[in-house]
Amino acid sequence: MAHKCFISFKTEDRAYKTHIQEKLKIDMIDKSLDKAIESNEEDYIMRKIRTDYLSDTTVTIHLIGAYSAENRGLEEQKYIKRELQASLFNGEDNSRNGILGVVLPPAYDLIYKGSYSCSKCGSSHNHVAINDTTTVKEFNRNYYIPHENCSWSDEDRFCVLVKWDDFIIEPNKYIDAAFEKRNKPIAEKVKVYP
Repeated sequence: MAHKCFISFKTEDRAYKTHIQEKLKIDMIDKSLDKAIESNEEDYIMRKIRTDYLSDTTVTIHLIGAYSAENRGLEEQKYIKRELQASLFNGEDNSRNGILGVVLPPAYDLIYKGSYSCSKCGSSHNHVAINDTTTVKEFNRNYYIPHENCSWSDEDRFCVLVKWDDFIIEPNKYIDAAFEKRNKPIAEKVKVYP
């Protein structure tokens, strides 16, 4: 089944967005923004993005590269933050999108830190650094939804995360996984404005 997808990306990562659109065989209807909206008024731009591009989408593909961090400043991240907020919002005339985070190769070493031995449970866990130094709060808060356990399982996360190299082999698998999260119990714990 084709999903209507919106691709949220930083300008520096445009080549990856183009690769998705032109080279991958994905069963999707592309609702991405391909050219800048001619305006200097931020509210108008976001209204146009929500109305013309996001309102009927079901999955947002968030490209996570070297320029995606929250701590780069609100001014630099305002559009990505707003796109993810609109994607996460579940209300009248807007149903929540599934969120698929695709980690781009320049960010692999920033995010995938190996494993560690947990002092709480004694098990080994993978250290995946999804935080303000690697992506915006709208993604990281909904990937690591607060809970009592010392680690997160797939059921504890709303956002889906995949490396670029895995995504380009089976893109539909990961898009479907993000789409399915919309109807899972974890969707009730989503926070739109962290």
